[in-house]
This record gives sequence, structure tokens and C-alpha cells, in this order.
Amino acid sequence: MRNTTEIKAVDWVSGKVRLIDQTKLPQEEVYLELSDYKDVAEAIKMLRVRGAPAIGIAAAYGLALGANGIRDKSKKLFLTKLRVISEELAATRPTAVNLFWALKRMNRVAEKAKSVDEIKSALLAEAKKIDKEDEEMEKTLSRHGSSLIKDGYTIMTHCNTGALAAGYGTALGVIKAAWESGKKIHVFAGETRPLLQGSRLTAWELKRYRIPFTLITDTMTGYFLSQGKIDCVIVGADRIVANGDVANKIGTYNLAVLAMENGVPFYVAAPTSTVDTTIGSGSDIPIEQRNPEEVTHIRGIPIAPEGVRAANPAFDVTPHRYISAIITERGILREPYKNSLLRLK
Repeated sequence: MRNTTEIKAVDWVSGKVRLIDQTKLPQEEVYLELSDYKDVAEAIKMLRVRGAPAIGIAAAYGLALGANGIRDKSKKLFLTKLRVISEELAATRPTAVNLFWALKRMNRVAEKAKSVDEIKSALLAEAKKIDKEDEEMEKTLSRHGSSLIKDGYTIMTHCNTGALAAGYGTALGVIKAAWESGKKIHVFAGETRPLLQGSRLTAWELKRYRIPFTLITDTMTGYFLSQGKIDCVIVGADRIVANGDVANKIGTYNLAVLAMENGVPFYVAAPTSTVDTTIGSGSDIPIEQRNPEEVTHIRGIPIAPEGVRAANPAFDVTPHRYISAIITERGILREPYKNSLLRLK
């Protein structure tokens, strides 16, 4: 058995929300201690904290932080102001459903509490519960998923889905669980343009865990898949809808099509908090459009001629027909997803 060094991307420490500033990695490991919910909202929006599960946890702690700053003693007035804070946090990123799932759960707890003091204590307790449950869900789904990884496998992954994006990890959690069980594996990590979460964050985590890996550009994925060098692809998800369509980091759809073309299994790993059965198909998932400057610049350095027009959708949708299995803490789901996902709810 191998041990890996744990990472805590989001935490509650001494009345503040503590985050690893992921925009500084891998050059600097900087921790932010935020005492204002607006700073938490800004951190989510600017990707200082990112990854669907981690966004939900950060928003939950952010709402607890905001509640502590409300001075009204009337429950009615308090809840009115709390709703405003919740809406501000919800407006940060539209695609990852964990954000809305966590805030809805927090607001339910607030409404049930009898007094303002009880609301404040109940919100913090619920945020900590969400945090702990999320980590346990991911450990469980990772154990389930590791059964799909055979000794000697080479696995391709996309974006960052490890502890930086969640409590234990989703897709990278599956890889980590396989490694910890003693399996000999190798990982191919795509760089993930435009913000390079693969080369900056996944490579940082894999190196920290001492898992053998090779970093490649996103445009190399087809080459390595066609060479028969990849045994499976595992990615995370920001939203999984009722028919099994999946929204994930831009470039996931390309990878799924290439995997099917080359007969390579394509797996999605996500906790059930990422499942949204209120949406029937992927065509109805809201896709976040980010600042075009993320495409034309890298960390403020221009890489394109001045004034060029750029598009920057942060996510794409992979139709369920390309997905070999969805890995959750409740087990490994297969087609027809319309039935298997519905049983989770």
C-alpha cells in the first residue's frame, strides 16, 4: 500500500474560510484566509478555488461567513439578507451544479432554525457536514472506480479533478485510489487550455503523490489514443443531467469522441451532488462564458496579436452515448443512464 500526502483546498479555520489560491500554483503555495463572504464569492469567480465539489464547499462556508456578519435579530429580516448573500454566491459560476446544491441545502437549514443565533450555528454546522460528507463520498466513489483500473494501466485525464477540486478527488481520486492500492499505473495529463489546470494543478498533485505521469498538450490526445498507448480515459464533471449527458471542462467532448473512435473506455467520476435530474439533456445546461483575455493572454502575457477576437466557453457537453460508465459513491452506473441516474435520487 502506498500513502499520498493529503491536500485541503477549502477549510474553516478560526472563523475564516481558508483556501489554497490555485491561481498561484505551481510556483507558489499560497493560502488565503477570508473573513468576508464577498471575498469568497470573488475567489470562486476568479478560480482561486475551483472544481465543482470544492466550489460547493466554498459557497457553503461563504454563506456561513456572511451569516455571521448580519446583525439583525429579527429572523425575517435576517433571512432576507441571507438570501441576498446566497444569490451573490450563486451568481459566481453558472455551470457547476454543486454550487446551487450546497446553497439550497444551507438555505433549507436556515429556514428551519428558530432564532438568529440558531441559524448562525446551524449554518456553520451544515457547511462542515457538507465538507465532511463530500470527502467521504469521493473516497467511496474512488474505491469503486479503482476497480476499473487494472495493474499496468495507462490512464488519460483532463483538467484537475483531485483534492484541489474536491475533498479527496473524483477522476484523480480514482487514479489515486488505484495507486494507493499498489497498482502500477501511468497517467497522461492534458495541459487544459486556456488556464492550464492540467499542467499547473494536476501535474502538481501527481508529482506530490509520486504517481508516474506524462504531461501532454491537449492537441496530442488523439495521437496517443490512436497509438494504443491509453487503456482508459477518466474525467470529472460539473453537471450530469437526467439522460447522462455531462458538462465538464472545455475539451472533454473532443476527448470522448476520440476515445470512442479508438475503442478506449471513457469514464466520468462524480459524486451524486453533481447529478441534476431537473434537466433532461445537455442542451439545456447553462455554459459559462469567461473573459476572452484568458485565451489571448497567459498570466497577463499576450500570446495573440492585440485586438483579436477570441471565444472562451469554459465547459462543453459530452453526450451520454460516448460515456462507458459514470462512477459515483453509490456505485458504477451504465446505460441506460436515464434509469440508473434516476435511482440515485
